[in-house]
Amino acid sequence: MKFIDPHIHCISRTTDDYLYMARAGVVAVSEPAFWAGYDRSSQSSFADYFRHLTDIEPLRAARYGIEHYCWLCINAKEAENVELSREVIQLIPPLLNHPRVLGVGEIGLNKNTRNEIEVFEAQVDLAAKHDQLILIHTPHLDDKHKGTSVIVDILKNDRRIKPERVLIDHCEEHTIRLARDNGFWAGLTIYPVSKVTPQRGADILEQFGPRMIMVNSAADWGESSPSMLTDTCLEFRRRGHRDAELTDIFFNNPCRFFGQNPKWKIRAVET
Repeated sequence: MKFIDPHIHCISRTTDDYLYMARAGVVAVSEPAFWAGYDRSSQSSFADYFRHLTDIEPLRAARYGIEHYCWLCINAKEAENVELSREVIQLIPPLLNHPRVLGVGEIGLNKNTRNEIEVFEAQVDLAAKHDQLILIHTPHLDDKHKGTSVIVDILKNDRRIKPERVLIDHCEEHTIRLARDNGFWAGLTIYPVSKVTPQRGADILEQFGPRMIMVNSAADWGESSPSMLTDTCLEFRRRGHRDAELTDIFFNNPCRFFGQNPKWKIRAVET
């Protein structure tokens, strides 16, 4: 079986992780821009980071037969610095034509502050002006429902935004309806420390069905692993689901969403 990891931070992973993904059947990954483990101090730091995402990491992934695509933004954890955020946003428009860039992301909220909302709205505006796909980060734990509600309200109030071109990620049981009922794609992040376990992921898939849902590992600097994607697939299979269902969720759904950008070259398969 082939997999696509719709959200993983390969810059923070080892070559052993790439080797594991290749052996497990991962054929493509999507890497959103995110926090580097510390707050960066200048626009030039982000310029170097964007070059790594667009030019360096695809070469690294290609060594293992994996297609690598990326997203560009300033992430919510660093958006409290509005002045720096606006400088970073200025870097993005010329890079949106890069063949490996799928859109603007992962933008969103972290602590639901006024500054974060201001920077989020600026990046939604950027995506709308350039007709880009959007990948959304929703806050962790106690702030998640409030932050997801704020995000959905902002997106729905912007008539330029087409919900089917937005992925609201890190959904859980209490927020997935906010995404799906409003026409957005929903992402399930299998990151047991602060998000969803493979068992909960399988529960959500069974409860809500596979339509417009993608499963990802969001593996990064923290206690995470690319294996969470395949572990969830194995749990779903253990419960008696057919291979066709697994292919539809773990391969075809990413192709359906990312395929709205013509740069995405991988096509869904018949099930």
